[in-house]
Amino acid sequence: GAAADAAARAARAAPAAPGAAAVDDDVADVLGRLEATLAAQEAELRRQRDAVRRLRARGSRLGLLSDLVARRLEGLPEGSLRQADLDALLVMERSLGTLVAALNATRYIAVATLPGLREASDRVDAAEEALDDTVSVDDPRVAEVAAERRAFEEALQAAIEGSDLPQQDEELVAAWDELHPDGDGDEDDARGGSGRPARSLSTMDAFAKMPYDFSPARLRSMELAMDFVVWGPPAR
Repeated sequence: GAAADAAARAARAAPAAPGAAAVDDDVADVLGRLEATLAAQEAELRRQRDAVRRLRARGSRLGLLSDLVARRLEGLPEGSLRQADLDALLVMERSLGTLVAALNATRYIAVATLPGLREASDRVDAAEEALDDTVSVDDPRVAEVAAERRAFEEALQAAIEGSDLPQQDEELVAAWDELHPDGDGDEDDARGGSGRPARSLSTMDAFAKMPYDFSPARLRSMELAMDFVVWGPPAR
């Protein structure tokens, strides 16, 4: 009756026991961690779905690149990009970031579209590949191939500067700045602090940082070529 109702009201009005409050806190903590885990899983599933969509739309190699990099390569002539070109950009993006890879796509666009560069690039690549484990680092061919690489890089840079590709690079960086107003590690890698062109700096950083599996002779040849491309010829 009335006594029972009064007792029930008193029980409801009474503060919860300390143990009950602790249990509630534990449940809330577990639910919070569960929600964070599910959100992370949802983000990963979304990333995987996006990757599958890119693979279907662009093919195996191009589809593995981020949209920012892949969009720069779309529309190039059929067969103008080598598998090794796409592999290099893929490793570069994984190692140095999206902006660095997107800026370095400029050299592959130039080689694929500007007159004479593809043939010259293939010749230099073949010469470097010939520097296998049977070639000593002191072999004269090491310096000869480095000179060929230097000459090609000079011709490539001149061809790029004479095209509209530098303007595309500027637009790319401006768009990146709008999307990343607080800065980003990719941006630091791509810009550098030395005043050297972003393409040259990021390409040379890639040579130094990417996990190449080359012979000692080929690596030495690349080092000789890099010294010239980054710092210029020695003073006379």
